Amino acid sequence: MSLFADVILPIPLGTTFTYSLPQSFDNLVRVGCRLTVPFGKSKKYSGIVSRIHQEKPEGCVVKDALELLDAEPIVLPQQLKLWQWIADYYLCTMGEVYKAALPSGLKEEDEKKTYKPRTTTCVRLKDRDCTLERLEEIRMQLQRGRSAKQLQLWDVYVTMSGVKAAIRLSNPQLIVEVGKADLLDESSANATVFSALVEKGFLETYEHQVGRLPQGGIPTEMVLRPLSEHQQQAFVQIQQSWLKYDVCLLHGVTSSGKTEVYIHLINEVIKSGKQVLYLLPEIVLTTQLVDRLKRVFGNRLGVYHSKYSDAERVEVWQKQLSDEPYDIIVGVRSSVFLPYKNLGLVIVDEEHENSFKQQDPAPRYHARNAALVLARMMNAKTLLGTATPSMDTYYNYKMGKYALVQLTERYQQVLLPDIEVVNIAEERRKKMINGPFTSVLLRKMQEALQQGEQVILFQNRRGYAPTVECHDCGWVPRCPNCDVSLTNHRGQGLMTCHYCGYHSPIPQQCPACNGRDLLSQGYGTERVEDYIQAIFPEAKVARMDLDTTRSRTAYEKIISDFQKGSTQILVGTQMVTKGLDFGNVSVVGILDADTMLNQPDFRSYEHAFQMMSQVAGRAGRRNKQGAVVLQTKVPDLPVIGQVVRNDYASLYQETIEERTAFHYPPICRLIYVYMKHRHEDVVHRLSVDYATLMRKIFGDRVLGPETPPVGRVQLLYIRKIVLKVELNASLPEVRSRLRQISDYFQSLGDYKSATIYYDVDPL
Repeated sequence: MSLFADVILPIPLGTTFTYSLPQSFDNLVRVGCRLTVPFGKSKKYSGIVSRIHQEKPEGCVVKDALELLDAEPIVLPQQLKLWQWIADYYLCTMGEVYKAALPSGLKEEDEKKTYKPRTTTCVRLKDRDCTLERLEEIRMQLQRGRSAKQLQLWDVYVTMSGVKAAIRLSNPQLIVEVGKADLLDESSANATVFSALVEKGFLETYEHQVGRLPQGGIPTEMVLRPLSEHQQQAFVQIQQSWLKYDVCLLHGVTSSGKTEVYIHLINEVIKSGKQVLYLLPEIVLTTQLVDRLKRVFGNRLGVYHSKYSDAERVEVWQKQLSDEPYDIIVGVRSSVFLPYKNLGLVIVDEEHENSFKQQDPAPRYHARNAALVLARMMNAKTLLGTATPSMDTYYNYKMGKYALVQLTERYQQVLLPDIEVVNIAEERRKKMINGPFTSVLLRKMQEALQQGEQVILFQNRRGYAPTVECHDCGWVPRCPNCDVSLTNHRGQGLMTCHYCGYHSPIPQQCPACNGRDLLSQGYGTERVEDYIQAIFPEAKVARMDLDTTRSRTAYEKIISDFQKGSTQILVGTQMVTKGLDFGNVSVVGILDADTMLNQPDFRSYEHAFQMMSQVAGRAGRRNKQGAVVLQTKVPDLPVIGQVVRNDYASLYQETIEERTAFHYPPICRLIYVYMKHRHEDVVHRLSVDYATLMRKIFGDRVLGPETPPVGRVQLLYIRKIVLKVELNASLPEVRSRLRQISDYFQSLGDYKSATIYYDVDPL
């Protein structure tokens, strides 16, 4: 009986493809293995086997699989279950999930891109059955031949390899791998001397696979710090909550020592023989955290994120499939896709962070939610930690779905920072503004620097200035591909589009009127850095944003220099709001709160509260109260007062009342429908027709179509429709209808060239 395999291919088509398995594959192919298969007229793909069966598809020619790539599955059954959940919930295809899940080296067809193990040239005895007598014979032969350099190299090899002990104890496993380069270095011999021993048949070379992953570590018992009284209470309460709930929210103020609680929980879990996934929202957070965890857990800890090379990520994946996987994985959102055999705990740190949501391309999943599902599938517990919970998570606690444990005191009784709100408009009226800085902030910075303390400045815009404008005619350079102005990056001499990457040189004169009075409008982190250097020329200033942290070593160096005190002032975007721990920061400046508060988004106050509270928490983390200067034109807004008082309860109550009145999450679910096309008239007609059909099915739950704030990106015009779905609605039914609508419109001639996709639970 012929066997067939359903195969997931890394293409955005909503189905698997069935291939015939040649007899040579009998009993070798398993679910989760990769097959090379033909597709279309000439393409080949590496696909994942999702099912093996004997059901030949009717009405089509079934092609043969070409090659079996794996002796053992590289994707486990529970991973495929998670893939299917993501594809179903986020209205994408299994192929799109497959592309996101696997490192490139495990899915590329191009041999130059596929993973290749790192090897080193090693040396061993030519005679595998060598005796102690034979070793001595070789030594005497070299001595008689008066080959002093060959004799020296031979003696060094025998010592380095430990071959005598291995022969004496009849245990070849005691022989140590000896690298050729190490042998030549240790013996001070050259390649000619070595080649002579090879030609005489005494030694031979071979390629030995070496991992790219770091090795070594310190035993746990040496560095597991005792918990404070409040931390110990939280530790016990979390464990007790898991007797009733699978998910616990740890709501701890900034610098309350949540990480130390995590470490003790991790220790308990791995002592029971289970694995831990520790999710972080940003790569920048892994630097400090991994250093701390390595001191506790040593080489039981693995790290997984996109700043690692693809080959390193492949090796982490393979190690997780091995008999000795990492006990703990620390990583960003893609870490949910790794193979876990015995997961016991998932920690989602800074669970409120938007960075957990994948935007483009599909799958547009939220890693926190995917991690919750993964934990449930594997009967693991989940801990969500944050100082500023997302409304969705806190609502789930209020509805009785999650447990709540609170840490209300900072570690070692350090006081929460004193937040002073400064009215930018008032300071400007009094002519007390110096660039982006109020007099209050400059004074506090001066005092901090005089006392040898450090300063963090938060400006949530990168580049030199958001726009350039001609003073004479008002001309503003805009991206030819997108409906946005170009950002001035003066250090690079370029104006850049942050949506498509288009850039052009900064002009010397206005192309519209030939005027030369071109002004930079607004402040990005690069311009803030320039101002700081001019005002405090003796201070060492660093900038942390997307432009300065493109490599792993770059952001590690920025953090390391600031931690060591060689940098006094750190300027950054929201990267500096994350859970970084710097013991000497006494002043934090929030330069422009209004850019966060004025976003056209129902979540803008929630996100602004989170960012301002988080960055404020970087101040005063050791033995003194820190100072925060919050600069804004609207100091009377309720959310500003809530930040000052650290009043999350008030923010939640006001927000939930507003969301209930207007029917927004977490009271309901949102699904955005996006349509894109090169021609504006086509996407307009499509969006109107689409919304009309949706209203026939979903009624007044449908809003739009509308043009988003940025209505054209990469030459494609965009329209958006909003669907509100009640929490008690049948999601499978909703998803089924939405897929049918999408398939219908993409089958119509006028709209076949349009891009249509869904964003479920958008941020």
